[in-house]
Amino acid sequence: MCLLLPVLHWAQAQIYVESQFVHHLQSVNFNTGTQGFGAEYRYSVADNVNLRAGFNILPVQANNVFQLSGLHSTSNVQARFTNVHILADYTPFEGFSFLRLVGGAAYFTQAKGHMAIQPTDTYKYGDITLDKEQVGTLDMDINWQGVAPYLGLGLFHAFPRRTFNVNVDLGTYYLTQPKAQIVGTGILAGNSSQSATFQKNITNYRWYPQLQLNFNFKL
Repeated sequence: MCLLLPVLHWAQAQIYVESQFVHHLQSVNFNTGTQGFGAEYRYSVADNVNLRAGFNILPVQANNVFQLSGLHSTSNVQARFTNVHILADYTPFEGFSFLRLVGGAAYFTQAKGHMAIQPTDTYKYGDITLDKEQVGTLDMDINWQGVAPYLGLGLFHAFPRRTFNVNVDLGTYYLTQPKAQIVGTGILAGNSSQSATFQKNITNYRWYPQLQLNFNFKL
């Protein structure tokens, strides 16, 4: 009987540990920041590791932010970034549970920038006056669509202790090498030959910094 008691005690301890292990935490968050707005589902796989999957959308549009010298024109700038992502949070230090290392990747279904310039008036070229159609238009496009790895830090606790909490993500995506193009019409058509130079000048524009505020709800 004396030998049986330690065995029973060990078995009870194992059952307790296993029951604790399978008690996975879950939450959903709604977020906003430099990658727009989105949502995530978070699931703990261990005490110091959790996984999350979600999406983000960033639509940006602005008018008249750029002018061509000597030409009365309007400009329109648009950017649209849409991604689906899977990230892992790891808490390396038990005494600093508010600090997490975050890594993963996203697939950017859209990652485009576009600028269009259109004349609003006639244009004098020496003794010749050209109307808007003869002047033409100028379009510049950049595309980073594809898979991008992510690395960053998470601040504050991953899961709410009760029902709700707020935490922060700081990090960056490393986008695919961009593809760029310039298309002009009318007298602006000559700018189309600058596509290769444009492409070369933005080759290293691949870092996409992230500052994100997460509003978390425990499930």
